[in-house]
Order: sequence, then structure tokens, then C-alpha cells
Amino acid sequence: MRIRFWGVRGSIPCPGPNTVRYGGNTPCIELRFSDPDRLIIIDAGSGIRELGNYLLGHDMRRGPLDTELFLTHTHWDHIMGFPFFTPIYIPGVKIKVYGPVTHERETLESIVGGQLTYRYFPVRHVELGADITYEHLKEGVFDLGGGVTLHTKYLNHPVLCLGYRFEYKDKVFCTTYDTEPFVNIFTDNPQDPDYDELMANEGAMVAAEQNQAVEDFFRNADVLIHDTQYTRAEYEAGKVGWGHTPMEDAVDAAARAGVKKMFMFHYEPMRDDGEHDTLAAAFCEPGRYGDLEVVFSREGMRVEI
Repeated sequence: MRIRFWGVRGSIPCPGPNTVRYGGNTPCIELRFSDPDRLIIIDAGSGIRELGNYLLGHDMRRGPLDTELFLTHTHWDHIMGFPFFTPIYIPGVKIKVYGPVTHERETLESIVGGQLTYRYFPVRHVELGADITYEHLKEGVFDLGGGVTLHTKYLNHPVLCLGYRFEYKDKVFCTTYDTEPFVNIFTDNPQDPDYDELMANEGAMVAAEQNQAVEDFFRNADVLIHDTQYTRAEYEAGKVGWGHTPMEDAVDAAARAGVKKMFMFHYEPMRDDGEHDTLAAAFCEPGRYGDLEVVFSREGMRVEI
């Protein structure tokens, strides 16, 4: 498996002189399998625009593109690049889009394709040249053919969101973003008028079970891309419930789960290159987390499993 990062930022694109080295585009990951030759795209943030331009100059010289796009969820920073992905305008191109939807009455096509209406955009979805199909994806295990198996896991985010675990030839590549640690939603303070001992204990048990389930999901992964938008101090200072993981929690969980290499991802848009350098110097120190290697992802970075 070969991985390339086309967008690593969270929430909103933030191009400029202060984000040049790590990148300012929102999530898009290229995943390739060599045998058979196969391209899978994960998320359609603003980074997918440059990926589309690359595909035009490389893959599509050999013929029409036939690919799959897996969306982790439908928040705008993960789908906003779709209207600017040039292959969708080209006849002969085939794209199958997978992803979760929060409300059954809203289809994936209506959410993603809804960006392409005259209200927001000069081209309508029905006018696109490519053959685009959509498939609602839930938690489970799926045979994608060609020796590729996909496991999906619901994460903890304000909208339905899936983690992806791709298994191929005894190698494992995982994504767990956007997500934050599960917490007990019931008060555990006996002095609180709403305190209920049974509910408090039940809530704590469920939170612990779900956190363990996420760790089990990426257990022994060769490569894990994990949400790390905040430091723990930033998270506890007002970001609880926003759906993103403190860096410290992510690396601790990855180390416990026996992950070989973890990539920090979905960066806070206000964080500049200098701040990332400082954080990388601390978190990427060899041996700090045992056998786990921690890397801060950058646009253009390539990884091979």
C-alpha cells in the first residue's frame, strides 16, 4: 500500500506563508494498491483539487479514471473540494462514492451533490460528465475485492463518522478521524441534584467500552492516521464535545494498541508551522512511546507499507 497526503488541515483551508511546510488544505488522502493497480481516495477536502490535477497529468494519460472515494463523514471540510475535482467533469470517468449519512432521509448523493446547485455553484450535479454512484456505508466488514478487506468503525463526532481499516497482504492501514474520547454523559457528582448512581456507573462503563473498541479497531496497524487537532490543554480549555482528540490521548492509545507508525492529522487551522515544529520536537522524540513512531503529516508526504 502506498499513501500520499494531499490535505492534512482541519475545519477550513488556511493557505499562506505560515502554513507552507505542513500544508493548509483540508483532508484528502491517496491510497494505492500495486497488485492490482488500484486507487482509493479518502475524503474530498480542499486537497482533492490538487490530487485531481495530478491524476489528469498521470493516471488519465493511460485511459479513463475508475476509482473509489471513501468519505469519513459529510462535514464541509471533508467534502468541499468535490466540486473542484476535475475528473468529475470528464466523460468516461467512473467514481463510486462511499460514506455514512446521519439521517436516513438524506442520501449521500443529496449531501455531497447538493453543493453543485445554482444556489452555491455554477454547475449542477446532473451536468457532470463522469459516471458517479453513491453507496451508504455503515459499521461492518466489507470485501472490496482484489484481496482488500475494509473494516469500518463509528467514531465519536457530532455527525455520524467512520474510521477505516484497510487490510491487504497482511498489512494494515487505519484512519480514525474526526473523533474524540468517549466520556460519561451522566453526572458522577453525588452532590448534583441529577445524580443517579446506576446511570453514572452505566455511563462510565459504556464510555470505557467504546474507547477500548476504538483502540481495538486500530490495534497492530502498520500505519494509523489519527485526529490530533488539539493539545490536551487546549481541549480541556473549551473544546470538549467538538469531536477532536488531544494529541496526548491519541499517541497514548496508539502505543497501547501496538501501532507501528502514527501520523498526527486534522490540524487546528490557527496553528502555524513554527508551532508544529515545536510540537514535533516533543512528540516525535524516538523511544518516547516505546516502539511507536510518531510523525506529523505534511501535504505531499508519501508513505509505503
